[in-house]
Amino acid sequence: MMNGSGKNTIEILDTSLRDGAQGEGIIFSLHDKLAVVRALDELGVDWIEAGNPGSNPKDVEFFEAAASLSLGTARLCAFGPTRKSGVDAKDDPQLRLLAGSGVSAVSVFGKCWDLHVNEVLRVSPEENLAMIAETVVFLKSRGKLVFFDAEHYFDGVRANSEYAYSCIQAAFGAGADRIVLCDTNGGSFADEVGAAVSDAARVLAEIKPGAVPPLGIHTHNDSGFAAAAAAAAVKAGCRHVQGTLVGFGERCGNASLAALIPSLELKLGFQCLPPGNLKRLFKITRLVAEVANVPLPAAMPYVGSSAFSHKGGMHSDGVLKTSRSFEHVDPALLGNDRHLLMSEIGGRSAVASRVGQLAPSITRDSAVVETIAKKLKTLEAEGWAFEGADASFELLVLRELGRYTPLFKILAYRVMSEHPTGDSICCSHAWIKLRVEGYDEIAAAEGNGPVHALDGALRRALCRFYPELGQVRLSDYKVRVINGGAATAAKVRVLIESTNGPDTWTTVGVSEDIIDASRAALVDSIEYRLIANAGLT
Repeated sequence: MMNGSGKNTIEILDTSLRDGAQGEGIIFSLHDKLAVVRALDELGVDWIEAGNPGSNPKDVEFFEAAASLSLGTARLCAFGPTRKSGVDAKDDPQLRLLAGSGVSAVSVFGKCWDLHVNEVLRVSPEENLAMIAETVVFLKSRGKLVFFDAEHYFDGVRANSEYAYSCIQAAFGAGADRIVLCDTNGGSFADEVGAAVSDAARVLAEIKPGAVPPLGIHTHNDSGFAAAAAAAAVKAGCRHVQGTLVGFGERCGNASLAALIPSLELKLGFQCLPPGNLKRLFKITRLVAEVANVPLPAAMPYVGSSAFSHKGGMHSDGVLKTSRSFEHVDPALLGNDRHLLMSEIGGRSAVASRVGQLAPSITRDSAVVETIAKKLKTLEAEGWAFEGADASFELLVLRELGRYTPLFKILAYRVMSEHPTGDSICCSHAWIKLRVEGYDEIAAAEGNGPVHALDGALRRALCRFYPELGQVRLSDYKVRVINGGAATAAKVRVLIESTNGPDTWTTVGVSEDIIDASRAALVDSIEYRLIANAGLT
């Protein structure tokens, strides 16, 4: 039986650790795999497809370690192929490993496209059907739930529908608990998928009327339709959905569960996660992306940092008056936040909203809002951009409100770089003189580059006065040329992302001198942390 009950319950299987691990650049250590399992269990998915227990030593070690995990909602599922041609299922070493994997369910994939049967497996159509049926029977005899992944099903239907139907009928007739229809090449349109799901339910009912097992869907994103195709499959009757939370996977990736789950729950009324768990989606998706060491796309639906960001003045004004005017769902339902971007086209309503967060008494018609809006436009004309630098914008607002006085002042600084020949490592040196609380402080540091050295010297000078800066580090550094036509005399914009562990903030600096632009962003980064610690933000 599926977890939950009722026709509106969707069973979710996350395959980040199996299909996701086949994505380019995705490499999970044993520690990583266990961390992903815990995160997905916290989210509340039903199944975690954890890999092939006999494919490599790491997976063998994982299944051994996973046996001691105490999970709340999720259950682990092993993955593997049907038996080899000409080998009895009970003698197939791969199937024996699947049967002994210690998990309650096995996803087993079988070919449903006659092209693969004839040209890849190079077996007869009849032998392929026997491989499917005998594999399911063997695993069922060992007490396993069997999910039959009908590989290349939609391509198979287009090429030879009768043979594709016979493959899923063979699995169903042998006792498979789920029939999962796979768009393995990711080339199917959503309407094709929906129609094929309906046809699959019909042909399965022909052999066991009234006993069709839950149909599942597994889509790839090679045409950009993975989530749409999966949603169409659910509308057509699928109640088991496979994907990867972040969307990474083979080639262009799998259907992103972070996009699909909220669409199914909030738009179609299905229950995919335990009640209340949808609010964990923003946090858990970021956690899994961090473990996988992949950037989470800013524009990712529902959970991206830009998913509920508004830049245009009319958009910002509208969403502040009536949120659904420019937001299809409430970001709080996903654990995300609305973000009004500060820019020259943002409008006074957006500025007033952001200023009001720091000073609730400030209204849209306040003179200071007009002053800040004008200053924003002037600075952006000079190359500054605050839409991705919230910390620098907050400092600008606090200065205009008269609530902030700089905690230190740089009196002078110097940066030098050495470029030795041979195998020696190039290095840079920075010297800085600043005034803090009426005292002059001088410090120097060495770094891998000029910005690294300057950052080190600045922190060394300040840590005696503000030891909490020892917890702050740069987590990202970006440079963009603003007016490329000026060649080497062009202005550059530097964005610096900083973190102290729990919190992350971004600052900006602009100058014709890349070191000075970096200095401006570094100073804002440190001052923002200091005033945040003092409770001024």
